[in-house]
Amino acid sequence: MEEGREGKRLMRDLTEDLVELIRRTSCELPQDVRQRLAEARIRERPDSAARSALETILRNADQAQQESSPICQDTGTPLFYVRYPAGWSTFNLRDQIRRAVVLATERAFLRPNAVDSLTGKNSGNNLGDPRFPTLHFEESEGDALVVDLMLKGGGCENVGAQYSLPDDDLNADRDLAGVRKAVLHAVWKAQGRGCAPGILGVSVGGDRGSGYLASKEQLLRPLGDQNPDPSLRQLEDQLTREGNQLGIGPMGFGGKTTLLGVKITSQHRLPASFFVTVSYMCWADRRRRLTVRENRAEIE
Repeated sequence: MEEGREGKRLMRDLTEDLVELIRRTSCELPQDVRQRLAEARIRERPDSAARSALETILRNADQAQQESSPICQDTGTPLFYVRYPAGWSTFNLRDQIRRAVVLATERAFLRPNAVDSLTGKNSGNNLGDPRFPTLHFEESEGDALVVDLMLKGGGCENVGAQYSLPDDDLNADRDLAGVRKAVLHAVWKAQGRGCAPGILGVSVGGDRGSGYLASKEQLLRPLGDQNPDPSLRQLEDQLTREGNQLGIGPMGFGGKTTLLGVKITSQHRLPASFFVTVSYMCWADRRRRLTVRENRAEIE
């Protein structure tokens, strides 16, 4: 422990713990995702391109974990969601996270991905302006620091979509039936370009910015959890089932598995707006959590 400004106590330097969080996120596919992929493989015909693609995906995941190498060459945008106890310094946490990103890049757990949009120059260390990597901070009750990390690749980010309802082209009104039409349209437009089978995070309501923030946060949910709202829980199951009936399949090769899951949240909105925001995650659903309590760090 060390004393911070105003006499508030802060925990030890967490840089190496954060590097390990990045390593495990980049190199080890979560068990719930592995299970869904394995179940999907069984459903596909033995001689199909879909079965072959899923077998390749699972072999790749095994090899990445064994060799401690990235699951995908696109190690994605690092998205950190940090919930910290009262009295902690977000300035110090930000500094440690950014240093951990640099070290993880040097150790090849991350590929250099931060490119200046005006000059085209790659920074070489995954640091850019203050918004790269992306960090979200929220003060929380209790004494635990919780850091959720998501690595979101560019291919799946490119096929995210946002709809403003009503939408005459989709014949979609401002209700859950309209939400369903918008989400299925987003899946159909993506085809195999998001590296299917994918996972969808969906936000109903909010504004344009909060919609994307909330929809990405849904991608942190375990695939086997249940939405506390019965209507959204039913819609999640329906969209997963209907998305898999579109026949797009793994990598767009056709088949029974286009989606591994759908996670939905709702937000209050202005009367004039009704946004449906869809964030698409590829099969490499790279997410992990670091919890620090009483100077002990645990990654799950």
